[in-house]
Amino acid sequence: MSAPPQGLKSPIRIVTAAALFDGHDAAINLMRRLIQDAGCEVIHLGHNRSVSDIVDAAIQEDVHAVAITSYQGGHMEFFTYLRELLDERGASHVRIFGGGGGVIVPEEAEALHAAGINRIYHPEDGRRMGLEGMIADLLSQCEVDLLAQDMPQIDDVVAGDVVAVARTISLAEAEVEKPGTLPEDLKQALH
Repeated sequence: MSAPPQGLKSPIRIVTAAALFDGHDAAINLMRRLIQDAGCEVIHLGHNRSVSDIVDAAIQEDVHAVAITSYQGGHMEFFTYLRELLDERGASHVRIFGGGGGVIVPEEAEALHAAGINRIYHPEDGRRMGLEGMIADLLSQCEVDLLAQDMPQIDDVVAGDVVAVARTISLAEAEVEKPGTLPEDLKQALH
């Protein structure tokens, strides 16, 4: 496990992928490497991934964010459905970032931002901010201590609620590095 950013109990986790029907994964592979180099845990799904694939991984891995490239079109529906499904499945805390090498025009990016997508990066952002600047921007929006919010309830964990189980696993992992992270009632229930 990589070291958490200053002030956080656990490292930032991000799912990366290229959207469904999209075989263009060079950009997301580069971004994935830069995100990893910044000290984050990355769950890389590769190319041609559905919204369902991405949501399942984001919830199961208890991530801060997803970062997706979409060069094929259909991005309005894809990103909007991604936000809706994350919210519906109890993971509204997951931030969404994307890009499409100019395929997603500024007007569409604005509409996606209004629909709850945190940031769609455009080639102009790359020219203005550079790759490292875009990664720094993404990470600055992920510096939230997920383990300090939405504590899982024992009943939800026992019932197999995926969000609650994933958060409990994150708490147990953090407990190894920083004792006292896992609440006592959950610790007792796990024994």
